[in-house]
Parts: sequence; C-alpha cells; structure tokens
Amino acid sequence: MGKVISAEKLITLISDFKNRGQKVVLVGGCFDILHPGHITFLEKAKKAGDILVVLLESDKKVRQLKGVNRPYHSQQLRAKMLTALQAVDFILRLPLMDSAASYDKLVQKIRPDIIALTQGYANADHQKRAAKLSKAKFKYVTKMLGDHSTSRILDKK
Repeated sequence: MGKVISAEKLITLISDFKNRGQKVVLVGGCFDILHPGHITFLEKAKKAGDILVVLLESDKKVRQLKGVNRPYHSQQLRAKMLTALQAVDFILRLPLMDSAASYDKLVQKIRPDIIALTQGYANADHQKRAAKLSKAKFKYVTKMLGDHSTSRILDKK
C-alpha cells in the first residue's frame, strides 16, 4: 500500500491504529516547495504521536490562498515529494474544501488524537476549532524557523 490513500481507506486504517493504542497526528498544508521549515515541522509532528497524516491542499485551494501563480508544483507532485519523507505515514489529497464546515466534517471522520501546527502560523483558529470538534488535542510542535517560506523562495527567482 502506498502513502497516498483515499479518505475511506484512511478512516479504516486509523480505526485499526487506535485499536492498537497508536496515536494519530494530523497536519495540513500546501507544501508547495519543501524547505527546512516544512521538514522540521513534519519530523516534530511525527514525534508527537505514532502515525503522521498529512492533509494536502488542492491546487485550487493553494491558488486561492497564495495567488494565481501558485501552486508551483501540482498536488500530485507535492504528494509524491511528501511520500519520500520518512516522517510522513499517509497523505490524503484534498479536493477543494469550499467551507470550514467541510474541513471540520472530514477531521471528525478521521478522528486524530493530535492536530499539530507550527507556532507563529498566522491563523490557528481553524485547527483549534477542528481539534475541539473532533476531541483531538491541539499542539504546537515547533516554532517558525527563520525566513523559510515557499512564497519567499519563489519571490527570489
């Protein structure tokens, strides 16, 4: 089985992991151009539990969030890069999530034990709300590291 899986398969696997007493950590993001900040975040998120699941934003969502010239890499390529990382156990390629409620429903079905985020991230309210609704623990696993940002990398071109 590969690391990129469907929501249905992920939900089944998570139930099995939880039955074995394993903790599931959930993170989300664009991960457009991997940089040291991403790697550190994913490694520290993995250490917060046993299984690390990445919700990978759709190309349309990245465009909405970052602008018309983004993403630099397609969702398929971003998923492929994430599969190469030892810290990442599973990747769910998200469709365009048109509302916070859609995201919340998905997280409630996944039922993570922990939702991890980088401290200093501009808007943590979304993740905090999803953690509360899914009865997960919200946890900052690292601070922002220097000037690492995909947008800054692309601006230097």
